[in-house]
Amino acid sequence: MRGEPCDCQIEDLGEGRFAVHGVLGFETVTRVLEGSKSLFSEHSIIEVDFSGVERGDSAGLALLIEWVNWAKYYVREIRYKNIPKQIAAIAEISEVQSMLTAGARWTGTP
Repeated sequence: MRGEPCDCQIEDLGEGRFAVHGVLGFETVTRVLEGSKSLFSEHSIIEVDFSGVERGDSAGLALLIEWVNWAKYYVREIRYKNIPKQIAAIAEISEVQSMLTAGARWTGTP
């Protein structure tokens, strides 16, 4: 769906590292979730960088929580870098910010 005002992509950077770019919101999260399933499935440790996200909303927060739940179910580790300020603020107001780090099980790994 390129060319739409609200677009978001997930980029495979290799070795279980991914970058999300664009708008992470109601219009885009379903497509990002669907695309992530095959990308994440091959990795036991997943790192997602959100520095390329222009803005996010509560649907973006729901996606991050869904990924944590997926990681727990499939016994994976998932870590987030550069969570967008809007999503972090919604998580704090909703008192679910601890859920965003719940997928990082093993400390000491790069």
